[in-house]
Amino acid sequence: MSRHLLPVGPTTVTAPREEIPAAPVAELLPFAGLRLVHAAVRRDLARIPQALRLLQPDDHESALALKRHWDFVTAMVTCHHEQQDTRLWPLLRRFAPELRLLLNWLESDHHNLDQCFTRTTTLVGIATRDPASAWPVSYAVEELAARVETHLRIEERQLLPRMAGVFQAGSRIGTLPELLDLLRYADGPAPSDALVWLLEGVDPAQIDRLLADCDDETARHWPHWRDTYARCTDRLWGPSGQ
Repeated sequence: MSRHLLPVGPTTVTAPREEIPAAPVAELLPFAGLRLVHAAVRRDLARIPQALRLLQPDDHESALALKRHWDFVTAMVTCHHEQQDTRLWPLLRRFAPELRLLLNWLESDHHNLDQCFTRTTTLVGIATRDPASAWPVSYAVEELAARVETHLRIEERQLLPRMAGVFQAGSRIGTLPELLDLLRYADGPAPSDALVWLLEGVDPAQIDRLLADCDDETARHWPHWRDTYARCTDRLWGPSGQ
């Protein structure tokens, strides 16, 4: 399974952090890291079915790019679930025991969703090798997207508001910097890949505010990562990302 979206190799730095223009302060949502993962997963599960339907038999590069992107999304979802089950849920079980039944259900559904992603990955692999089978596979991705949406809504409506009462303002739990730090030590996607994927389509003022909370190295490399990611994904979604 490919875990990379950006070309693997030496990193090119295009501008030091001090050259990044200042932007108006944008208010951050609580637990921005968690919310960004949710938004990115929704975005890609919504557009991948159409990309499957548009595959042409002789367009091997687009097929490979789509399979690579799907594998990355699956790896991000798996890593997200593992971090919640092993890091976040134990904290909540300790400090908010009244949430235990909800957390147990979410953890169980993580395992069910991971199995669904595994099965769908097999189908996507078939479709990208044989575009004639892409239409039924696109429906399978849409079915998976509906299941994922149910899970995400439960987390956002029932859990995130309760988390705000457990973790004090300024806590790193659920933030983008925490997510990137966890990825640095996890056997999964690289933080650079995750960052460009998470911030695709986000308002530039909000991006600047999010990067201000990250380390200097991440902020310095961001312009290069962003531009490289855009070139890599133009083949899939077009220049507008649609």
